Amino acid sequence: LLDENGIRCDGRKIDEPRKIVIKAGGLKNADGSAYIEFGDNKILVGVFGPRDVHPKHMSNTDTGILRVRYHMEPFSVGERKRPAPSRREIEISKVIKEALEPAVMLEKFPRTAVDVFIEVLQADGGTRTASITGGCVALFMALKNHHDDHRAIKSHIAAVSLGILNGQVALDLDYKEDSSAETDLNLVMTEGLELIEIQGTGEEAPFTRDELNDMLEVGSAAIADLIEKQKACLL
Repeated sequence: LLDENGIRCDGRKIDEPRKIVIKAGGLKNADGSAYIEFGDNKILVGVFGPRDVHPKHMSNTDTGILRVRYHMEPFSVGERKRPAPSRREIEISKVIKEALEPAVMLEKFPRTAVDVFIEVLQADGGTRTASITGGCVALFMALKNHHDDHRAIKSHIAAVSLGILNGQVALDLDYKEDSSAETDLNLVMTEGLELIEIQGTGEEAPFTRDELNDMLEVGSAAIADLIEKQKACLL
């Protein structure tokens, strides 16, 4: 995965992300939308709401609710997947929902729902973190249209994947790297670089606290850069 100079298979340095493209808008019928690329990942996000909750019994009189549907298109991976939502897609939908909730003040929209639809058009590792980063842009766009003073928005939120490759901290793993890394970790943070989620596993090899700190340092810098890209595309 790394050559003798520490260069990865795709030519990146160990702490270099893939090419990132974030575009706000694009879906006319959505209240907010975004398109994001992380390397070969291509993901479209549409946000609808705040709008009435159906069925009505699911509404909350004190606050709005956030609902997320993460879906990989059958053609998004090399081996065609079933169109029906898999258990993994349902689990990732829940993880993304919990990651995005701190971005918005749902209490300003009681009895309503904000629905986030994520369509993975092409996948190459790190779709979850890319979806969170793009989902935040689409949410900001939708809630800005609803609340011009931005009072409904708390913070930008972005996410990156990291891992340990050949004993070194690597940023933004593609599918091949993610499949072979000794350690992989997903990191979600706010604009103030406060932690929302750290999800890591050392199945291939346990990782040390120093390695965790190194991953947090590299990941924090990458997230700060992603948030600047989010802001730029929303101008």
